[in-house]
Amino acid sequence: MENRKLDAIDLRILAELQADGRITNVELSRRAKITAPPCLRRMRALEKAGYIEGYHADLNGKALGFSVTGFVFVGLAGQKDADLKHFEDRVRSWPQVRECYMLSGEVDFLLKVVAADLAAFQSFITDTLTAEKNVASVKSSLMIHVSKNEPGVPVTVPE
Repeated sequence: MENRKLDAIDLRILAELQADGRITNVELSRRAKITAPPCLRRMRALEKAGYIEGYHADLNGKALGFSVTGFVFVGLAGQKDADLKHFEDRVRSWPQVRECYMLSGEVDFLLKVVAADLAAFQSFITDTLTAEKNVASVKSSLMIHVSKNEPGVPVTVPE
């Protein structure tokens, strides 16, 4: 990532884009209090510098048939670099795993898993995850509801 000093306008652009990735450049420039051409140049520079990693749509999982979300704590039998990389490669191939984090402490990985129903979630755990070589322990918790979902990072824009 390019080392670039961010000013208040850059931070405002980042905050606005994080809140609404589909905002038009005209509206973004209005909110950033600059004209559209320099706003677009700044946005492209922020992308190039690596501050903006991408854009995506926030989909409704329930509407698309995924009524169960669970968090799965996975402990591996061995933590050699090759074992960790193998597990991460396998996780990338499982579409129902939406997020994967390597952790320090009692467990090695935390997975966020979506499924059509409880039976599909259980099947993934028993038939896929625990069958994977080097998986020593699996603990799961089902999500009841979302109390807060704020992707990204907190961006403080100086006034």
